[in-house]
Order: sequence, then structure tokens, then C-alpha cells
Amino acid sequence: MTASLPPELREALERRAAGQPGAGLRASASLISRHYRARGRSADVVGEGGEALAYALSRMPATYAAVGTVLDELAARAPDFAPETLLDAGTGPGTAAWAAEREFPSLRRGRLRDTNPAFLALASAVGEETSRLEIVAERADLRVGAETPADLVTCAYALTELAESDVPRTAEALWTATAGALVLVEPGRPQDYERLMAARTRLVALGAQLLAPCPHDRPCPLTPPDWCHFAVRLPRLRRHMHLKGGTLGYEDEKFSYLVAARPGIGTAAPGRVIRSPLVAKPAVTLSICAQAGLQTRVVPNRAREAFRMARKAAWGDPISGAG
Repeated sequence: MTASLPPELREALERRAAGQPGAGLRASASLISRHYRARGRSADVVGEGGEALAYALSRMPATYAAVGTVLDELAARAPDFAPETLLDAGTGPGTAAWAAEREFPSLRRGRLRDTNPAFLALASAVGEETSRLEIVAERADLRVGAETPADLVTCAYALTELAESDVPRTAEALWTATAGALVLVEPGRPQDYERLMAARTRLVALGAQLLAPCPHDRPCPLTPPDWCHFAVRLPRLRRHMHLKGGTLGYEDEKFSYLVAARPGIGTAAPGRVIRSPLVAKPAVTLSICAQAGLQTRVVPNRAREAFRMARKAAWGDPISGAG
């Protein structure tokens, strides 16, 4: 999946932006960005005005890129997974739902859940214009389970807005709503990684099979100040640059994530690079999270092809031969 928003999504947002004062959108986007960096709740800055649109214009590109990257990983780990129903919990403007629709052509129906009516109204309107899914928007808390489980459940950048004590029971509610696979994506910050670890512990206790990024279901072997996070680079188009006050034509979105599945759906990666390679002339040293825990692999330069591949390895890359 490309990291860029699909043209039809971008155009749907641009049509709405054309009817809004540019200065107002930029002021709202600036407030939302500051609030996001301070780990505030979106409900505190997104009301009934144009804030939902400003949020979508400023945050949707990066969230879409991060969720798309994770859904790519799900598809790689479970190539036969063909979900037909989707639940996007804490949907915001529907970003994860649109990424899931792009990744899985088998999807037919989608439920978008949020407590914010402004987000739901925008997501519904954009969905009518751009989505092939049969969309139902529901005003509901992501901490509440769904009566009818969905094949694919997504929850992106939403756990970060909960009290820490709510995370385990929210993970359980989301898992109860999952018939196939559950995808959690959060900002790539230490405190949000800790929330994911709390969700991970609860999901494993409930019998979930971890597909990514973890190659095992034992406690995470990383200790502070290390934490598991990833990054995706996405282009900034004119409107995006204007609202973010950026000068570069791209941005790097850091994120953490978990993919859990019902038993029998997919397989976990055998191992994953968890730090940037230490490159020297005689060898490349890789730190790997493997099925047996943390490992250090030294690849000598005499093993030319393996040495070349090790030099190119990036944080988060799956790696074979790790046990």
C-alpha cells in the first residue's frame, strides 16, 4: 500500500476545505497539533465546527500511512485472510476504515464507531462519496464491545486518549468484537507503547495469537529506555504543508502497533530487527527480537550476500533464521 492518501479521499477533503476560511482551518490544525503532542483528547478540541475537517486534513495523511503499513503486515502474515466485515473503533474521520478498504478488497460492510458526532458526520459524508463499503456510523464508546463480531477490527490512535486503567478492559472489549484479526495502532511514544503492552498482556491471556510485530507471546524483552516503534515516510502535499506549517515535502510518522488474530489465522514472523544495524568494515551487528527472545547476530563481511542485506536492514524488518 502506498503511504499517500488515495486521490478520491484527498479530493473529498479538499472540496470541503474549499468552503472554509483558510485561516480558521490553519488555526484549528495548529491547536489540534499542539494538543496531540501534549497527549490531549481529541474531544477537547474537535467540536461541532470545522475542527473535524481540520483534524482530517492535518492528521489523516500520517494516520493513514501508519495504519496502511500495519495492514500490509497483516496481509503478509495472513495471506489467506479475506475479511468481509469491518469494525473501526474510535474511528475519528474514518481513516483506518479507508486504509482497510484499500488493503482488503474482500471487505463489504463497515461499522464506524466514535463518541464524537462531528467525526461521525464527516466520516459518513466522506464514505458516501468515496467508499464502496456499506457504511453504518455508530455513536458508541470503544470500551464497549459489539454484539456482532467483525472479521477485522481496527483501533487507531484511540487508546492514547483513554485512562491507563481502561486499556486492559478496552482490549478485551475489542477482542470480543473480533471474529478474525484485531489491529491496534498508536503513536510511537514510550507511554503509548506501554499502553499497547497492557493491551498485549490482556489479549494473550484471552488466547489471542500475536502476528506482528512480536514473534512470540511471552512478555516483551525490551526494557526502558527501549521501546518497540516504527516509522513510515509520507509526502506532504500543499494543503498538508500549509496546515502543519512545514517546509519539507515529507514527514516521518512514528508509530507502535499490535496485530492479534484468532487461532489458525496467519503466522507470526520468525524474528524482527529492533535497532538500527551497527555497521563496521568486518561485520554488521544486528539486534533481533526472536521467538526465543532477544538475540545478537553478527554477520561477517565474508558472507557477502548476507552482509549486504544486513547493511540494508532497518528497524522493524522481519528477518529469517531467528529462533
